[in-house]
Amino acid sequence: MSAPSASAASPQPDGTSDPIEAAKQATRGLQGLSPELTARVPQLLEAMRSVGAGLELHTTLDRICETAAELADAHYAAIGVVSEDGKGLSDFVYFGIDEKTAERIGRLPDGHKGLLGALIHQPETLRLADLSTDPRSCGFPAHHPPMRTFLGVPIRVQGEIFGNLYLTEKRGGADFNEYDVHMVRVLATEAGIAIGNARLYEAAMQRERWIDGSVAVTTALLSGSDAEESLAVVAEQARHLADSAAGIVLLPDDEGGMEIVAVSSDEPSGMLGVVIPPESRIVTDLLAGDSVFLDDAATDPRVMTDLARDYGPVMMLPLQSDGRVMGTLVTPRARGARQFSETERTLATQFASQAALALMMAEAQRDRERLAVYEDRDRIARDLHDLVIQRLFATGMMLESAQRRSVVPEVQTGVGKAVDELDVTIQEIRTAIFALQQGPAEAPSGLRTRVLREINMAAVPLGFKPSHHFVGPVDTVVGELTGKNLIAALREALSNAFRHAGADRIDVVVDGTAVLPDGQQGVRLTVSDDGVGIAQGGRRSGLKNLKRRAESLGGDSWYGGGIGEDGGGTTVVWQAPY
Repeated sequence: MSAPSASAASPQPDGTSDPIEAAKQATRGLQGLSPELTARVPQLLEAMRSVGAGLELHTTLDRICETAAELADAHYAAIGVVSEDGKGLSDFVYFGIDEKTAERIGRLPDGHKGLLGALIHQPETLRLADLSTDPRSCGFPAHHPPMRTFLGVPIRVQGEIFGNLYLTEKRGGADFNEYDVHMVRVLATEAGIAIGNARLYEAAMQRERWIDGSVAVTTALLSGSDAEESLAVVAEQARHLADSAAGIVLLPDDEGGMEIVAVSSDEPSGMLGVVIPPESRIVTDLLAGDSVFLDDAATDPRVMTDLARDYGPVMMLPLQSDGRVMGTLVTPRARGARQFSETERTLATQFASQAALALMMAEAQRDRERLAVYEDRDRIARDLHDLVIQRLFATGMMLESAQRRSVVPEVQTGVGKAVDELDVTIQEIRTAIFALQQGPAEAPSGLRTRVLREINMAAVPLGFKPSHHFVGPVDTVVGELTGKNLIAALREALSNAFRHAGADRIDVVVDGTAVLPDGQQGVRLTVSDDGVGIAQGGRRSGLKNLKRRAESLGGDSWYGGGIGEDGGGTTVVWQAPY
């Protein structure tokens, strides 16, 4: 009695396999088997149909675990996803253990030792009547449910080992039999096809998100933001795209090190202004234009800063274009978080290059605009000098001549005062000409301009442009500190609407005439959408951060129903004194 081959499915031109052909071959492989196994073929085909439904990878893995447990009549099932280096597990998906038990067990298996580690290095079917008697077994952690019978089957995706499917505790206390092995092998073949398709889909969606992020950054930078805001936009977009704990931008300082000049994070970090000294080998690599990837920043001696103690995997990518290194983009994840995949590293590197090019283009655009202003001011200065001053001087000469010819003392006195006023006016104009020739001082963008910039940037990933409305003279009454925090709050609210709301409409209102509960006048930001609303028990770290920002300024923030039908969606309100 031979088992169906793990490569039963015919490969397609795109590298995937046809699930219908796999089902046919699997069925042909089962023909001639015992009546007991043949009777279970309809159950197998239904399981294969279930596994092939859907394209989201983690959902597909959950479905495979549940289907395998039902097919083999097992209490528990799990899939251990082999890491890219082949030395352990990068993910572990399980079925049959409730959330409370999982919390008590604690850390998931990493595959570095024990029976699971052995299956990584020797991916072959393994059936045990009592796994505790296997010399490779290293036991279970505290609070783990007892498990005796065991069946492990490798899952291959396009000929390469993706991971292993584990089944334990067959119901009724029986051992897993040959029939179970045959059925689970066939299911593992179909699982490999489904996982391959899900991987392709997720890779395509991931590339689309990074491309949208690059477009959003380019749009924002070319809309006229100043240098500080440009770097903040790059940090914010990188943090969300890389699913990291923070987005950080470093620039070279005068001492040869690198200084943190922009930070995007849910939690206040105090990073701004921190310098990585030039003695760090990382600085040498970054200034040379090389990317640096850290597995655990907290323990890496090259970092040389205490800020890394909370971070694990880190990507440090040079902002480099046309051979010029402008700075470095850093995306750290929390300690214990998953490592960045090769695909993520590639996409992030491309994003950093695109962001650097956009920064250079924005800088060139600002230079052109500044040059146009200088040229216009120089023209005005020439006109004032060549035309206005000459005419005033000629008028003064005429008045002095008239003063000498006049015999009326009152007229002489009045004309003399007029000549003196002309002299003062000429001096003031000359002062103005000198100021024009010195060039304009850099002035930060107004609050209205910065709000419109954030809305335009959000329009790219959203697929539509949020509406906006301003009340009162927001540019003149709102202070710089409150304005910066309002922009950060708007950015967070629009980001949440894009990632979670699924909205078709978003309204943004900035009211510069708001009266706060304590009687102070202030500014109020309202962002409303018609999306799905905030799920019960969902994460609210971003909303808590908004509230902390507002309270630090003496204001407040809250959320409620949105602008959808019957109050559907979400409205976020953020307010603070001027």
